[in-house]
Amino acid sequence: MKLYLAIGIGGMLGASSRYGISLLLDTNDGFPFSTLLVNLIGCFVLAYLLNHTIIKQRLSPHIFTALTTGVIGSFTTFSALAVEFVQLLGSHVVAAISYLLITFVGGLVFSYLGYQVSTKDGKQVAR
Repeated sequence: MKLYLAIGIGGMLGASSRYGISLLLDTNDGFPFSTLLVNLIGCFVLAYLLNHTIIKQRLSPHIFTALTTGVIGSFTTFSALAVEFVQLLGSHVVAAISYLLITFVGGLVFSYLGYQVSTKDGKQVAR
């Protein structure tokens, strides 16, 4: 039960953060900058956390799961990406395709960077 509560609290924090970013970044031009940003940040942070062995060792399993599944899981969103892509496709085909490519390629790049940074951080801390 404690794990579910930890994930729920993490989910509340992630969802609230995502909403706050959408309030700061969303404009009336139709391009979903906030969803793009949260998904790229989420790719980096999740890869960082999942690969950083020292963080995984120092955090309790409940806190680690609250961060990964709760915070990052609710912070990022595939459903919003899909809906926003379809909406853009109807009126701005180039913007829609750009959004999809930037999200997927950028997500892979940010995941790779998170993995690389965590690997270097882990080696520096271990010394």
